[in-house]
Amino acid sequence: VDVTPEVRALLCEVRHGIETELAGVRAAERVRAGFEVAIVGAPNVGKSTLLNRLAGREAAITSDHAGTTRDVIEVRMDLEGLPVTILDTAGLRESDDAVESIGIARAKERAATADLRVFLRDGDESFDELVQPDDIFVRAKADLHPGEPGVSGLTGEGIDRLISLIVDRLATRAQGAGLAIRVRHESAMRSALLALKGAERRLEEGDRATDLAAEELRAAIRGLDSLVGRIDVEAVLGEIFSSFCLGK
Repeated sequence: VDVTPEVRALLCEVRHGIETELAGVRAAERVRAGFEVAIVGAPNVGKSTLLNRLAGREAAITSDHAGTTRDVIEVRMDLEGLPVTILDTAGLRESDDAVESIGIARAKERAATADLRVFLRDGDESFDELVQPDDIFVRAKADLHPGEPGVSGLTGEGIDRLISLIVDRLATRAQGAGLAIRVRHESAMRSALLALKGAERRLEEGDRATDLAAEELRAAIRGLDSLVGRIDVEAVLGEIFSSFCLGK
């Protein structure tokens, strides 16, 4: 009896399960290590003042002089149970100052890799190159624009609403977190997934590749065994000691 269709269906089901878990690896890592939220805007728009208000302390130097912030300032905090690192970045503008230009380049780099960006606007500034889905845009210096919705790090206006927006965005991502929270878990699942795909390809080749498909399945099982703990003591010790860098 040809059981290939049933085998193929089982492989597909397991593969989809592993792919779903792998999709949640980044979210799980963020839940464990913390999300990054970058405050982005033009110079002197109130980014550092906003950071200080969120942190509840003078974490960043503020002044009326544009370009005061030259490097990325990080403050770790808890927002309604979520571990979050707020990034205060250099103001984005064209600059002939070599040091400020380095700061701007770093700001763009960190903002691009952050989990979420809060763009402060005091006009019609455009941040198209950095904008990603679910990013937050708010009117800066709300204390100078009465009657307009926005945020002010100076007076605290709009801070609660901004925090709620940030938490809502990050909580949605946290809900997609999978069970894999370690690099070892991810590595084991990727190894198993690669072998499963290999087995599926071998099945397409017909009876002549059955043995090769079986070997791919054995490789997938070994990968999953290392994930769920069905491995011997020597393998466990090897995994533990491989996590340490031994040197002088």
